[in-house]
Amino acid sequence: MNVTLSAFGGVGWQFFDNNGVPLAGGLIYTYAAGTSTPQATYTTSAGNVAQANPIVLDSAGRVPSGEIWVPSGLAYKFVLQTSTNTLIATYNNITSGTIPVIGNFTGTGSQTAFVLSAIPAGLNTTNVYINGVYQNKNTYSLASATITFTQAPPVNSIIEVSFS
Repeated sequence: MNVTLSAFGGVGWQFFDNNGVPLAGGLIYTYAAGTSTPQATYTTSAGNVAQANPIVLDSAGRVPSGEIWVPSGLAYKFVLQTSTNTLIATYNNITSGTIPVIGNFTGTGSQTAFVLSAIPAGLNTTNVYINGVYQNKNTYSLASATITFTQAPPVNSIIEVSFS
């Protein structure tokens, strides 16, 4: 089976609750996009060992295998919940393959606004990472082609903005 790293949770992601606390024991349910039909993800690039569904995050809020691999060509719905099944977020129509990266920046510790090269047509999910950590949507705003953070990203932090 041909698998690629998931655009959601890929490698080494750390998940947080809505208060910024690592999501110890958090749950990631994986479904076929737009449905409640469970759909398998895998622990390695060989695609031969299925993850548990839900994936139970470790004490640091990370996927225990460190990686989420998905079969090429399939679209997913990921549902992120606390250990007590409180919904944090749902991410639908996440497909495997390359996600267009529109901005790579380095934090200065004081700059909050960054201008993206473009916003691709037909893509409506913004994915923002600082040092590889996914940022909740309440930590930034997007207007036209400018992303503005509520707090300046740390000095020398790597900021990546992509769309799917």
